[in-house]
Amino acid sequence: MFLGLPAMAPAAAEEADGGTVTFTVAMDNEVDSFNPFLGIEAESYEMWALMYDYLIGYSMQDMSPEPTGLAEDWDSSDDGLTWTFDIRDGITWSDGEPLTARDIAYTFNRVLDGGPEAQTWGSYLTSVTKITAPDDETVVLELSKPNAVLPLLPIPIIPEHVWSDVSEDQVKSYANEPEGGTPVVGSGPFRLVEGTAGGSTARFEARDDYWKGSPHVDEVVYRVFKSKDSAVQALIKGEVDYVEDVPALQVKALENQEGITAHFGDSPGFDEIAFNVGAVDTETGKPMGDGHEALKDPAFRFALGFAIDRERIIETAYQGAGEPGDSIIPPSYGDVRWEPPEDDRFTYDPERADELLTEAGYGTDASGNRLMPDGSDFGTLRLFARGESDTSVTVMDLFKEWLADLGIKAEITAMESNKLTNVILEGEFDAFEWGWYVEPDLDSMLSYLTCDQLGGWNDAWYCNEEYDRLYEEQNQAVDPEERVELMKEMQEIFYYDAAYLVTAYGATGEALRTDRFACFQPQPDPGGIWLFQYGVANYLNMRPADEAGDCDGIQNAVGVAGTSTSSSSGGDEGSSPWVPVAGGVVVLALLAGGGIWAFRRRATAAERE
Repeated sequence: MFLGLPAMAPAAAEEADGGTVTFTVAMDNEVDSFNPFLGIEAESYEMWALMYDYLIGYSMQDMSPEPTGLAEDWDSSDDGLTWTFDIRDGITWSDGEPLTARDIAYTFNRVLDGGPEAQTWGSYLTSVTKITAPDDETVVLELSKPNAVLPLLPIPIIPEHVWSDVSEDQVKSYANEPEGGTPVVGSGPFRLVEGTAGGSTARFEARDDYWKGSPHVDEVVYRVFKSKDSAVQALIKGEVDYVEDVPALQVKALENQEGITAHFGDSPGFDEIAFNVGAVDTETGKPMGDGHEALKDPAFRFALGFAIDRERIIETAYQGAGEPGDSIIPPSYGDVRWEPPEDDRFTYDPERADELLTEAGYGTDASGNRLMPDGSDFGTLRLFARGESDTSVTVMDLFKEWLADLGIKAEITAMESNKLTNVILEGEFDAFEWGWYVEPDLDSMLSYLTCDQLGGWNDAWYCNEEYDRLYEEQNQAVDPEERVELMKEMQEIFYYDAAYLVTAYGATGEALRTDRFACFQPQPDPGGIWLFQYGVANYLNMRPADEAGDCDGIQNAVGVAGTSTSSSSGGDEGSSPWVPVAGGVVVLALLAGGGIWAFRRRATAAERE
């Protein structure tokens, strides 16, 4: 428990080893891989962005694509079947080798060729048939059908001269970590000089030859803590400079602490209880694992949606920082979101849950114990929580309680997220608690639930042919209104199939030593968060507080000279997530209260809320 606040540390940027300026980030989850084709955790995506550049940049205001990445310009043919990107010249890898269009084409072709690379990034290259680099400054994508996601291509660009020695079989175990004191070769603003997957520390050294200009700090260090309490205490003691995912009570406790700024940014993501709806061997199609038979029945799963008291989850597990969830697309997406009809919107109604279960054939015996449709004993559901997340454990404790009210026995196992991932891939579970960030374009989130992603991102083992058909249609839709309607149909199908029961739309708490560091611009601006964004702008913007000045004119930057360095606040209103479609047409979905657009698929395995 968070008990108290000791004396504040001196207001100065941390300096060690003769004046080295170190910015230290506290996390409570380890990186699962420094290989950008293997990792799934939020922390991994954040660190890849320090190591590698991307083709397209993202606006800090609304995440719309802008020419601040490797491509300084791009164009699409009228039919949307040819995309041409003009690549900057004069950029080098950290080992001095030139970065050219050929490295970009090589990276994308590894994804296009299939394998682990495609599982992670393939959805961005849907319908792309050919990728070429006709010269060192041009990349051309040829498509068989329009791709509504382009020009968004958030794929880390890797050096061909390094990765050409890593085969498709080898990539599955390629660590991409420093060896013998030699940093990992990348093109980003920092070099990974120390760190291993699952380790407690990762250290990144700033490049003084980065093409956008050298960072204002010498190094960034990530430290893993066992709990939020210990991370926040380390912030107060001056041992770290930033803490991600700060729980609501601790954000409030930090409100009046001199030298620390804490706030909430509303998160366009969701947390869910996910079910094993039928794990299969992806090569043979035969059933795999030991999931409960009842969970293959959509009617059974849908009934449980009314057994969950989401208001209590927000109050108890989230300490009030969030709102009850229902659909996989949060309300912040406005007109792009499908709204559940009032009669079928999940509310806490255990009587209705019991009625629906009985109607579906799951009656009870004289003692109130639930039975299978054939009258046999129901057995016990195995619930998995992420051990490093108090919220995850609390949600599953509550779920077990509500299942018991319905005559369903359950047992809970808490384990580290990396181990849970393996359990999920082996199909040896009944239900687990986790969450996702939803990217500015819905395509990637919707793609994770397709049949093609079984054994990959599709952690519920969900497969629906109609859902897949609609996914293909929306991915190729040129008309924005048509595309939105197709995406809504997909959301509706998934809602009633209930492979996920969405529990909450959380808010993200952050805390920063603004007596030490300044110039963190929110993304989106206003109302967003300071780190774990799309891109690395704040790793380039941040600097010691005594050097802040006007933060190069960034009006809403935290720590601008003359502004307060102690506050606790929610997001501001008025920012908008960007939802692109083919042919350069844009659909804007209004975002109430700002948000965090995290450059990763899986929500952090720690307390993302």
